[in-house]
Amino acid sequence: MELKGKKVLVVGLGKSGLAAALFLRRRGAQVTVSDVRSAEALAKDIPALLDEGIMVETGGHGLLTFRRQDLIVVSPGVPLNTPELAQVRSFGLPVIGELELAARFLNGKTLAITGSNGKTTTTALVGDILRKAGFPTLVGGNIGVPVIGLIEQSTAETWSVLEVSSFQLESTQRFHPQIAIILNITPDHLDRHGTFENYALAKERIFAAQDEHDAVILNADNARAAQAAARSFAKVYFFSIEHSVLRGTWVENGFVVYRPGKDDPIEKIMPLSAIPLKGAHNVENVLAAVCAARLAGATVEQVRSGVEGFQAVEHRLEYVATINGVEFYNDSKATNVDATAKAITAFSNGIHLILGGKDKNSDYSQLAQLVRARVRAIYTIGSAAAKIESQLRGVVSILSCETLDHAVSAAASASRPGEVVLLAPACSSFDQFENYEQRGKVFKELVAERRGWNVWQRA
Repeated sequence: MELKGKKVLVVGLGKSGLAAALFLRRRGAQVTVSDVRSAEALAKDIPALLDEGIMVETGGHGLLTFRRQDLIVVSPGVPLNTPELAQVRSFGLPVIGELELAARFLNGKTLAITGSNGKTTTTALVGDILRKAGFPTLVGGNIGVPVIGLIEQSTAETWSVLEVSSFQLESTQRFHPQIAIILNITPDHLDRHGTFENYALAKERIFAAQDEHDAVILNADNARAAQAAARSFAKVYFFSIEHSVLRGTWVENGFVVYRPGKDDPIEKIMPLSAIPLKGAHNVENVLAAVCAARLAGATVEQVRSGVEGFQAVEHRLEYVATINGVEFYNDSKATNVDATAKAITAFSNGIHLILGGKDKNSDYSQLAQLVRARVRAIYTIGSAAAKIESQLRGVVSILSCETLDHAVSAAASASRPGEVVLLAPACSSFDQFENYEQRGKVFKELVAERRGWNVWQRA
């Protein structure tokens, strides 16, 4: 793909947009960045762009800006159905995402992971296993470094392990991972995709360019993910907690086992008791990671060692502290109802649950049965609070707290020794925080402050 001298517009100046703009400019393109946010809101990034000779348009998108381009690169946070993008596509101008752009320059092999939940943990785990096994490995995408930031380090021998979202996948054309994983598909981002089926089809784009030489790994226990097998040209592998599969990984007699093909012997990988991650959902993540790592060439011993030595990802059912006998867990990455349900099932009862943030057109009533069985009280925050309260009214006690600091204080005060304060919001963070990472860090800071206060009180 020749970029020198081409006029390229980058729409949206998030982390991916900034990385794409700088990459394009350094490849000789004439780059403009357009963002609906104000110059003040983008003040920390604009100087670096101007220093590179990149033009910056803020406070909205000018239609003429869009028309005067040879290529338009869209950041994941920008919907493809905006009026400006719809019009330029009707003129035949190519519109691609940062993932698609990066994939055209990335060297080596790609292992891509998507799903409604578990992407970050599984991506980090696969990357860890392959790196410790001695494979040249890069990890990025929706986790940490944008894909475009991996290009310079990639070689013909590299495995790039990528977490990819539906936002990134919906704008792909030739993105071609040698190994693709769909962990699960449950309702999420309906505010962006409109319908569950649109969202599911965006996820399926992870294997759209694969062929019979490639592999796709699907969750046999998740109906919508399993259905995707019928539309794949790649070799299909499954993972399951509930039953054996012809090709892939499953749980048998308390062990994680793997079989590369229906006529091959079963490999006993490791006992479930050796998995260092909390929750049944993490067993699924381990099954997917084991299958992917074996397909990538890691030995049974390397896979077992990699899993056993893995530490939980920050903001993903992360233990924070125990104060006066109450455990605090940070699952800020639980940004949808299904992720929150998985977090709740990791504890038997006595949960003080912090819910809320920016609604994604979710149905919180789906949590009612689990909440009734395991949760002592709910503490709501953010703009989704009223909706959550209306859909879960009468299930358990609900306290409207508005902000995270009030919720932590109220939950800590109400909880008893042996109980759990759990941040698992079931919402995005964008009403009160920059992202889920900031929300999780603030939660941990609030817990740390409270721990210091309690220690001082006892002294």
